[in-house]
Amino acid sequence: MRGIVPRLASPAPMITRLPAILQEDEFLNRALPAFDDAIAPVFATLDNLEAYIRPAYAPPDFLEWLGGWVNVAIDEEWPEAQRRRIVADAARLHRRVGTVGGIHDALRLAAGPDAVVEVTESGGTSWSTEPGASLPGADDPALVITITVAGGDPAELARRLERVAASVVPAYLPTHLEVSVTERSR
Repeated sequence: MRGIVPRLASPAPMITRLPAILQEDEFLNRALPAFDDAIAPVFATLDNLEAYIRPAYAPPDFLEWLGGWVNVAIDEEWPEAQRRRIVADAARLHRRVGTVGGIHDALRLAAGPDAVVEVTESGGTSWSTEPGASLPGADDPALVITITVAGGDPAELARRLERVAASVVPAYLPTHLEVSVTERSR
């Protein structure tokens, strides 16, 4: 894919970097262009480095590599736009891993933009000016995630989304994932 590009001019030919007396040498004038041809793609890559490391611009085959930087396993079933969005949002999501909002956002990204994700947790927090007031939430910790997606194989979607849920839900928390599929609207 990337490598030596035919007739790609080097922005800094090596012959121009030599002292004037060596620039007139016939052998160097014939030999150095070979090095320029080999090094020109490196200059082109470095000059355009932002296009390789920014998920919005990166070549499609670089998305998996960028995902590794932010600990995201790219699913080849996701459309390219969704993969770009997941890699771009990964750092923000990692700050919220384990929270209800973080779980919701991660699963929403993985399920797709038209998915409806509901996360219900059994815990709660409260305060009271009266001692012995009732505590919120349930005694047993639990998390129920309901995802409704337009179209697709429910078993395959559940398998993929379970993998995502396992990466963002705290390990001690029993989780139940329900995936339902509706017909795609036209």
